Amino acid sequence: MTLRIYLAGPAVFRPDAIEHGERLKALCAEFGFIGLYPLDKQVPNEIELPREQAAWIYRANLELLGQADAVLADLNFFRGGEPDSGTSFEVGYATAQGKPIYGYLDGEGSYAERLQRQHPQLCGVSGLDCDGLQLEAFDLPVNLMLAVPATLICGGPREALQCMAKALRPAPHA
Repeated sequence: MTLRIYLAGPAVFRPDAIEHGERLKALCAEFGFIGLYPLDKQVPNEIELPREQAAWIYRANLELLGQADAVLADLNFFRGGEPDSGTSFEVGYATAQGKPIYGYLDGEGSYAERLQRQHPQLCGVSGLDCDGLQLEAFDLPVNLMLAVPATLICGGPREALQCMAKALRPAPHA
């Protein structure tokens, strides 16, 4: 049976989102997986009101997540010092369903180190953000609610899929 991988991440906001999704699905196929991309389903033309479109997208994404055997999530910072909130929700939803989660990140280091490197304007004195609030100090690259249930890979989708292929494929019979 070919495993289906839900491709979570903020790539759906890219100007080339559909083409990017096709590239991700082709990459999944290289590793023997079927990629499920959120934009595989498009809002029907008859749904015109923005809130109704949003509700349709929400239900469609949950349906795809339900069909998936595992999730590949882009957990890089998006629009600031945290991963995309929609992706974070999808990771939590899939975790609650007991699905394996694999997340990829562009750089190594703890959350505080990554934040300092990529968004120094959001950092205050050591261990605090620019608002004086404590930064997580668990030596994890993202919030513990994402890092603990996920297998995190430093790199991109290719490196994460390599890891998934090793971990999720059944061993050949001896």
